[in-house]
Amino acid sequence: MSYLSQDSPVTLNFNIRLIQSTPMEQPLSQNAEIPDANAPERKKDHIVLAFQSKVDADQIDTRFSYEPLLAPHPQQHSFAPFSFLQKQWKLPLWVSSMTGGTALAGTINKNLAIACAEFGMGMGLGSCRQLLHDDTYLSDFQVRKWIGDQPLYANLGIAQLESLQKNHQLSEVQELIHSLEADGLIIHVNPMQEWLQPEGDRFTDPPLLTIQRVLDVATYPVIVKEVGQGMGPESLRALMQLPLAAIDFASSGGTNFAMLEILRSSADKKIMQPLAHVGHTAADMVNMYNELLTELGDKAICRQVIISGGIRNFLDGYYLMNSLRVPSVYGQASALLQYAQHSYEELSAFIQSQMEGLAIAKAYLKIR
Repeated sequence: MSYLSQDSPVTLNFNIRLIQSTPMEQPLSQNAEIPDANAPERKKDHIVLAFQSKVDADQIDTRFSYEPLLAPHPQQHSFAPFSFLQKQWKLPLWVSSMTGGTALAGTINKNLAIACAEFGMGMGLGSCRQLLHDDTYLSDFQVRKWIGDQPLYANLGIAQLESLQKNHQLSEVQELIHSLEADGLIIHVNPMQEWLQPEGDRFTDPPLLTIQRVLDVATYPVIVKEVGQGMGPESLRALMQLPLAAIDFASSGGTNFAMLEILRSSADKKIMQPLAHVGHTAADMVNMYNELLTELGDKAICRQVIISGGIRNFLDGYYLMNSLRVPSVYGQASALLQYAQHSYEELSAFIQSQMEGLAIAKAYLKIR
């Protein structure tokens, strides 16, 4: 069950500590009234905004049962630590891989790393491909001093790993991880993106074969992800039987790199646009994973998941983590990026709001 399960027997649950109020030393008498200085203004707001505050029946989020009677308000947004990727976390939010090597990349990655340290989260770096040949932008990726001991993963594409393997240079991956003080490697699988990219690489081996060859020599944890279209049951089945640290769904619904490359391409490539509309949503992949877990039984070795791709808000993350039958966190990229490129205060406030949302969801919402 997920760390957010309402009644999971697993001890490492993601639990809100509901701190009970202590009695006041001199309680008010039964007839005493607490002045409400804001009452007139609040009542005025209620009148003015009443007609704008309707939520139609077709707008109701039917994923949840709302149970308003069973818990007090969470008085402290403190989460029980839990283990994921062999590290301690506080908040089940993964910073999905961002970019590097641009003017803002250093600031973005620094802000995200500081947030991971503050809130107890994990982070995947953007593609580190250029660092294999040139360390000009190395400092953009060197965020260990800010992230502390929270999970930090380097990131390379399947095309680069295929090339390194064929040239007997996979040892360079270990050197990269060492230079970044990273905990492991994310392998991003992107055949559709590479096919549509004007400068794209061409695979000569199936990505699964390259992943297996990396795992044969890897002395570091490996995560495998897609890049915005997810993956179907056969690919998922194959990955679940490999000794991976986690599978990152990177499903359809968020940034779609196939579509991104089509938008970058010449007019004749626009005819390929239907290819960007194939894929699998995070909800589809959660269902597939659960079904495969039953089918594979003990053959399902990889039992940690990062649920990413189209996660619009904390309720999406809360619902999907509760739906999945293995430990999971949810990942966001563009939602965090829009705050990280400005001030840290904005980013921190955004994450704090997600933290509060998860706390109130834990108290009052049960998935259907």
